[in-house]
Amino acid sequence: MNNSFLIALNNSDASWSTQVAVIMIISNIFAVGVGRYAIQVRNIGPSIPIAGLEGFGLTELLATTSLGHVIGAGAILGLRSTGIIS
Repeated sequence: MNNSFLIALNNSDASWSTQVAVIMIISNIFAVGVGRYAIQVRNIGPSIPIAGLEGFGLTELLATTSLGHVIGAGAILGLRSTGIIS
């Protein structure tokens, strides 16, 4: 198994800032918004009592926020590598 990713992760400057938090929040809101209209079969799992997300269950929320974190991590790594955020 190649552990170079873990070594690079330990050696990277992975500091958390307000910019990083805002990017992650926007990414999650975007993913939930897309998932709200893209998921065709809903209400399979338990429902959540959040206003505006009627018919959007816990399963859908976990799936969309997982996708949001993947999108956010990619955006943060990309913006850091180009030097746009520090």
